[in-house]
Amino acid sequence: MAPSSTRPTSRDVAQAAGVSQAAVSLVLGDKWRGRVSETTAERVREAARDLGYRPNLAARNLRLGRTRTVLLVVPALTTEFFAGVYTGAARVAARHGFGVVLYPSPEGIGPARDPFASAQAALDGVIASSMAADALTAIRGDQLPLVMLDSDPHGSLGAATVNLDIADGVRQIADHLLGLGHRRILHLAADVPSWTFEVRARELAARLAAVPGTRLSTARAPISIDGAQAAADAALTAPGDRPTALVCDDDKLAAGAYKALRRLGLAVPDDISVTGLDDLALATALDPELTTVRLDAERFGERGMEALLAVLDGREPDAGDIPVQLVVRGSTAPPPVS
Repeated sequence: MAPSSTRPTSRDVAQAAGVSQAAVSLVLGDKWRGRVSETTAERVREAARDLGYRPNLAARNLRLGRTRTVLLVVPALTTEFFAGVYTGAARVAARHGFGVVLYPSPEGIGPARDPFASAQAALDGVIASSMAADALTAIRGDQLPLVMLDSDPHGSLGAATVNLDIADGVRQIADHLLGLGHRRILHLAADVPSWTFEVRARELAARLAAVPGTRLSTARAPISIDGAQAAADAALTAPGDRPTALVCDDDKLAAGAYKALRRLGLAVPDDISVTGLDDLALATALDPELTTVRLDAERFGERGMEALLAVLDGREPDAGDIPVQLVVRGSTAPPPVS
């Protein structure tokens, strides 16, 4: 045993196990397979446990050129969705000895342009939502190992991408409404220049165009309840036949649509059906509860972190979009009889 007054070193472990310090480094760095035997590896681990040895991670990281810190860039902390993304990413990071720093993209008055003196010096990599891509240049995050969330896999700065299957979610919404008999549909679209919202608009238009007799109109709104209320109010009071269903790009827009409909004396779903996308807690606080697409935010964050770890290790990240699920509640019904 090493003297109790001193901290045991890798040399102490090597002497106790009867191996070289190089073998200790291989075993405790989990790089021993094919280089030392299982018996030797277990002897090293046992010696380390008996001595109470803990690696000096700071010194090890300095040698490896790693800080074991990852930046997660999100558009804002205004919804629980991105909190879920952070939770999932941090869970996987912790299992691998990494920390995650959260950086909301500045909106007007916001955080400093660069949360570090030098992002490249302080970070091992970046995970960023496409909705916050503009912040990457400001913090020089696009010059680091990068994983993009909710991003075009063919045009994301050459980075690895992790996506929810948003296109399938929109198809599920369209098929649900078409199956109920809706043919006049208003798309309450997020007024945000982002790939994920472009996918929603494109898939909705394509799905409805395949069914004769359908008519799709679009109203754009900022992602806020007040903004959605104003946009829905203007669209629903415009001349022409009123739509029988509203497809909202997220649940917050749907909440604004509810307010507009109530102000106009229209009932959900008797007069107009409404759908959302996210399945936030807000979806079940609305009355009637909102039909929406459930997105697994925590799994999204987990997959983002797993992809970044693969990039750092020189491996190809797992392919395939994360499945999503339509949750049918009380906000959708067949259209009213003309």
